[in-house]
Amino acid sequence: MTTVAHIAGHTWHGRKGAVENAFRYGVDYLLLDAEAAPRAPRLFGRNRAGLISLHDSDHGGAPGEGRGALWVREVLAAHGLPDPARIELLAQPRVLGHVFNPVSFWICRDGDGAARVIIAEVTNTYGDRHSYLCHRDDHAPITATDRLSARKCFHVSPFQPVEGQYEFRFDLRPDRIGIWIDLTAGNGGVVATLTGPVAPLRLRGMLGAALRRPFGSRRVLALIHWQALRLWWKGARFRSRPAPPKDEVSR
Repeated sequence: MTTVAHIAGHTWHGRKGAVENAFRYGVDYLLLDAEAAPRAPRLFGRNRAGLISLHDSDHGGAPGEGRGALWVREVLAAHGLPDPARIELLAQPRVLGHVFNPVSFWICRDGDGAARVIIAEVTNTYGDRHSYLCHRDDHAPITATDRLSARKCFHVSPFQPVEGQYEFRFDLRPDRIGIWIDLTAGNGGVVATLTGPVAPLRLRGMLGAALRRPFGSRRVLALIHWQALRLWWKGARFRSRPAPPKDEVSR
């Protein structure tokens, strides 16, 4: 059994370009070995109901049809990447059965514990999903100074074009995580971050998170729509939703 970790962190978004907008919110993420039995408080559920829970069906493939770590291993094999010794999932949990993850991460580690590949799994509010494969060209361990790029091909915000270049940076320490995603699209784009301390998931932490952010991902959805309203009010250009890309993973 492996310990489930709790990241009581913060996310910050800052828009680049003529129409400025920025916000910072508290957010709760969980980190666990996706293929091992979890060691966690009783109110946590792994593929079962709980006050908070993580389900394979929510990750690794289309929303609601996920296959968890099995999907990750299939993706890596299809792209000619080494089979990992350990696959970790970093994601926001279900809270009382409801979940929405704007972005979650699959961290693929080698036998020495180094992260060699990270899959950023992006879901939009329309229920579409696309994942970006992040790794060094030489397949060496990913360090905090590495800047890994991916071409944007998926509609996330109606106030950003479906084009541009992502730059990912990961600082994954045993006691703290930092993730930075920088999108550049023409003269605009957006910077998004996730930072916070890593600690074992405890009952007290679960109850504290439920009190601080009682609506879980429903709150996340409400905040996304509130920021969209602010952008519309400021005059940001609205773009219609295009068809999602055929490939579910790209780099």
